[in-house]
Amino acid sequence: MTKKASILICDDEPGIRESLRLILERDYLLDFVTHGKDAVEYLKKHQPDLVIMDVKMPQMNGLDALKRIRRTRRNVRILMITGYESSDVAAQATHFGADDYLTKPFERERVWEKVEALLALPKKR
Repeated sequence: MTKKASILICDDEPGIRESLRLILERDYLLDFVTHGKDAVEYLKKHQPDLVIMDVKMPQMNGLDALKRIRRTRRNVRILMITGYESSDVAAQATHFGADDYLTKPFERERVWEKVEALLALPKKR
C-alpha cells in the first residue's frame, strides 16, 4: 500500500480551503493554515510533500511566506494560488521559488492536474 502524499493548504478564505479539501481529501493527507506566517511556522516542524498557498493574505502574504520558506526548505513543492490573472504575479511567484501557480476561480480538474504533476516530479535536493 502506498503512502498518501501530504499537502499543506494555506489560504485565509474558508471557501477556498473547503473547496480544496473536497477536491483532495480522498487521495491526500491534508493540513490547513490560514496565513503565510502560519505556513512558515508549520514548515519548521513538518515536511509536507506539497504546499498550496494563496498569494493575497493578511499578516504575511504568500510571496513573502514563499521567500521565507525557500530560505530553509528548498525541496518542498509549492503551488501558488492567485486571484489575479496576471503574468506579473505568476512571474514573481516563479522568481521567488514557486513550482507552479493556479488562478482563481479554479476547476476541480485543473487542481488535480497541477497537484498530480508536481507530486510526480523527482524530489528536489
